[in-house]
Amino acid sequence: MDQDDSAGADPQQTIRDLEQQAAKDKEALDKLLVAYQAQEADIAEMKAQVETLNRELIDKETEKEGINNLLNNLRRQKDEMEVELAKANTKIPFLESKLDKTEEMLEREKARLGQVLTVAEEIDESNQAAQSELAARDDWYVQHMQLFEDLSDAIQTRHDMIDRAISTAKEIQSKQESFQEQKQAVIEEIKEMSTEEGPTEEDDPETENE
Repeated sequence: MDQDDSAGADPQQTIRDLEQQAAKDKEALDKLLVAYQAQEADIAEMKAQVETLNRELIDKETEKEGINNLLNNLRRQKDEMEVELAKANTKIPFLESKLDKTEEMLEREKARLGQVLTVAEEIDESNQAAQSELAARDDWYVQHMQLFEDLSDAIQTRHDMIDRAISTAKEIQSKQESFQEQKQAVIEEIKEMSTEEGPTEEDDPETENE
């Protein structure tokens, strides 16, 4: 009976049943995937929180070590200050004696400073007098400045005249030398011409005699 029923079943209905079952299976798998992904996200978040807590723990340990080091330094400084305080207490009598001597030296220096101030006032008065003399000298120079300038211009003019006279003398001497050279050249040329004309005049009578 079962085999006959199976053999007599509609194939299309079987396919639809299988497709419906596959769709249900896919939906169930999708839900499982979503749940798995949500769990993965939760796990990743928990890992991040754990890492953050580990970092905070390391920071706290580091901070704790720093605080311990600071406390140790403070204790050591406190011990050193107590030692220095004890030493200072032993030095107080010596320092008081030294303070008295310093006050005596200060009184002597005050007296010496008074003398120095007196000398400084005298030097200041001398300086003011010297400045007055310098101001008078500057006034005199300003009053006679034009005279100095005129004298300087006259000296410069004299130098210029001397330079021009020397230049003129050199020019005249050059012209004289050139004139002498030209004159000598003319004399030499005349001598040469005279030398060339002399034999010609002697040859003419002999020609006539022939």
